Amino acid sequence: MTTVAGRPAAGPTGSIAARLERLPHSRWHVKVRFLIGAVTFFEAFDQLMAASALPVLVHDWHLTTGQATFAVTAGSVGMLLGALAAGSLGDRIGRVRTVALGVAVTALASLAVALAHDIGTFALFRFVQGLGIGGVVPVAATYINEIARSDQRGRFVLLYEMVFPAGLAAASLIAVWVVPHLGWRAMFVIGALPALLAAALPRQVAESPRWLQARGRTAEAEEVLARIEAEVARATAAPLPEPAAPTPAAAAAAAADRRGRLRELFQGRYLRRTAVVSGLWFAAFYVNHGISTWLPSLYTRNFGLDLTTALVYTLLSNVTGLLGTLVVALVIDRIGRRPALVAAFGGTALALATLALAGAVSGGQVAVFASGTTFFVYAINAGLYLYSPELYPTRNRAKGAAFGGLWNRAGVILGPIVVGTILGAGGSLTLVFAQLAGLAAVGTVIALFAVETKGRTLEELNS
Repeated sequence: MTTVAGRPAAGPTGSIAARLERLPHSRWHVKVRFLIGAVTFFEAFDQLMAASALPVLVHDWHLTTGQATFAVTAGSVGMLLGALAAGSLGDRIGRVRTVALGVAVTALASLAVALAHDIGTFALFRFVQGLGIGGVVPVAATYINEIARSDQRGRFVLLYEMVFPAGLAAASLIAVWVVPHLGWRAMFVIGALPALLAAALPRQVAESPRWLQARGRTAEAEEVLARIEAEVARATAAPLPEPAAPTPAAAAAAAADRRGRLRELFQGRYLRRTAVVSGLWFAAFYVNHGISTWLPSLYTRNFGLDLTTALVYTLLSNVTGLLGTLVVALVIDRIGRRPALVAAFGGTALALATLALAGAVSGGQVAVFASGTTFFVYAINAGLYLYSPELYPTRNRAKGAAFGGLWNRAGVILGPIVVGTILGAGGSLTLVFAQLAGLAAVGTVIALFAVETKGRTLEELNS
């Protein structure tokens, strides 16, 4: 293939994937991952703010357990519907535009939450904010998957995904000072800052060439990829390697990728993939949010800890979750997706079962085992944001990732409701943690049936 300025000339349709696959890691990858990562960071920040505000709201607004559950789950219902809508939008109008739209909705709704004067308006604006959060995260993960090389995709995507638990940790860290000193409303004002990113993102981040090609916009895909190649060549100060010739299967897949249909997720080999990944998403987020949503309130109400101590213990859990995400990022390309998911679900079940058997008798004990749980469960969550987009062709990749997101939102909604119901009915913490351990054990079994995707291009997996 002839080259122009260190890059290949526009080639056949099937060469888009091969040209992306041969790009060495460069400042362009760092820039894109930073910008998309900044978006995801604030989405995570916004997601956890309700949990940080909840102890204060319960006190100031004299909320019952049912009202507190309503306040928490309103945002989760919005995330569920946002994930469902964003999947179709991401495959129709593009990854970058969908992410920018979701960020704008999230930021503006966060400002509206800060102005809420009762539990009804708080829940309403949290619902709208959830629409944005639910739409951004799976589509952003889809974009990062599509620009990564197959041999380094796990590490590349998961190091990006670390920004999500980092955002959760930052929300907890900032809440330790902001909520007691400035009040809960200040947290939501901070959550409006990403509005600035929404305007800048489409100008700074190129649309996915894989998506452009799948939509039949081959000339535009070639033009965007040529700009990316030129930027990478300048950053590395070396000619780019020759792309491998596309395999017949990859070329056929690229040529066929035009418009996807939701029903394809439930046909042929994709039916098993969708069933497995949906079960994994539900189990992981049921456990994750069943714990994280109620932890600050458990510390203050059940163990009599002051608010600052409760938020510090919550921060500890988020820090260990960040560490778990780092560990899985470093090993997942070597050991594979399925072993990593099985091990992480098993570790989650073991930590929660140990806490249930120990009786959850003190805030410190709960903090230790909850932190052990988040080490594993955050690794699962990050792994699923890598794994889900790998399972579907470009025409349906955002839909597939977002459908998994729909099930994670179902877990996000149901987990806190069940925990809140147990607590409201006077149930013991032992029962709370035992039923969470049971769900994690179910997730371990489901993970055994996961399709391995390690080291294979997105086209090979879906040709």
